[in-house]
Amino acid sequence: MSVLTQAVERDAFAELSRFRTAFYGCLSARADAFFELTDALLCADGPVRTPVELSLTAEHRRGYGSLYGALNHGCLDVNRLRDLLVSLPLPRFGGRIVLGVDVSPWLRSDAACSPERLFCHVHGRSKAAAQIIPGWPYSFVAALTPDRTSWTAVLDAVPLGPADDAAAVTAGQLRRVTERLIAAGQWRPGDQDMLIVMDAGYDVMHLAWLLRDLPVELVGRLRSDRALRLPAPPRVYQPKGGRPPKHSKEFSLARPQTCAEPSVVTVNDTPRYGKAEARAWDRLHPELQQRSAWIDHDGELPIIEGTLIRLKVEHLPGDRDAPPVWLWSSATGADPADVDFVWSCYLRRFDLEHTFRPFKQSLGWTRPRLREPEAADRWTWLVIVAHTQLRLAAPLATDRRKPWEKTTRIGVALTPTRVRRGFRHLRPHLACPARVPKPGRPGPGRPPGSKNRHPATRHDVGKTVKRPSTLYERDQARL
Repeated sequence: MSVLTQAVERDAFAELSRFRTAFYGCLSARADAFFELTDALLCADGPVRTPVELSLTAEHRRGYGSLYGALNHGCLDVNRLRDLLVSLPLPRFGGRIVLGVDVSPWLRSDAACSPERLFCHVHGRSKAAAQIIPGWPYSFVAALTPDRTSWTAVLDAVPLGPADDAAAVTAGQLRRVTERLIAAGQWRPGDQDMLIVMDAGYDVMHLAWLLRDLPVELVGRLRSDRALRLPAPPRVYQPKGGRPPKHSKEFSLARPQTCAEPSVVTVNDTPRYGKAEARAWDRLHPELQQRSAWIDHDGELPIIEGTLIRLKVEHLPGDRDAPPVWLWSSATGADPADVDFVWSCYLRRFDLEHTFRPFKQSLGWTRPRLREPEAADRWTWLVIVAHTQLRLAAPLATDRRKPWEKTTRIGVALTPTRVRRGFRHLRPHLACPARVPKPGRPGPGRPPGSKNRHPATRHDVGKTVKRPSTLYERDQARL
């Protein structure tokens, strides 16, 4: 082994040990049980089927009662943990931070006694296979990597409640993450703005207006039935007076005859999609109406200009037809290099969906049948911490593949599942601040033959707050 390799491994061990020690400092009540539950999650053989089986691992030295005690009554300083996550080394795109935001549901269709459940839209393999299932939706923010991989640095997770406005919660979450990145020194004045990519489920233009005071550029996909407006022509003198126009001609994404000449056209060859052609139009904006997300806006509605990009590739993987993708960026005056950078970063947004796969399949994020949302939040942060430790341990792990699995190519990072197989061999060399458990005996429990005199309360599913649809309804609600 070369001296350079030994130095890299020594730094990786030190970084991982520092993170484990700092994570233990974020715990207060039932800290030892919570920490050992995280180690059991990392060292368990195979996918997690139920949390109680983690108490049988050698890394969990306590009883199964302490496991549920940590989830139900443990104390975790979430804000301190968020500061810890943003202080770690983050992947960058040529020195620029790229963040992805997406929602993933924790389905709880049979948990009638669990509060704060919403109807979650679950995609199927076809449009007819989509379903609406009750569950707890969580909004995740992660730093994306420039390579095509399932590794992302998850920085934050926020549950969406029945009384929450999804746009307001997302804007607040992105604002807090951005401010923490600036406070941690990940972004300094003079650096390029942080790029945030999102799918069509978000109102990217509304979020761009809410986050206009931050050094961020928002990129989101638009539906193909949207209509925007071209920039207003230069103001000229009108002898009869009158108000100058705010908008120019309509630019309908579904009608090519309304499209003007693009300001930027780029063509690139890609290994997965063939030839990729991108066309960009500068300073396109929506014609806002005071309804829906803008019902509470006081004063004149703003003009939110950005760059519209139409991406068309030859084929999708598997020689499938590829319809054009419309993207909107909150930045204006983009050159060809900026246009190619934007759509290439948007393609990396799908890596966050591949991060949810080990969350649910290997680490068992949605496996526990917890009743209280607070316990679900603690388990969610436990899974995030476990995934972060796997990411930090990736340079140290060896490929312990099974005979029927493919060999990992040289230079390609191991998947989270394969890194987790070897974490048990790395744990003895890492910091383990959890204390030795004290001997004790379990309580007597409920007497045999007694009945439960306090049945659990059943809760309805769905939104509890309705947004006003007209200005009259808004004014009446303010009275």
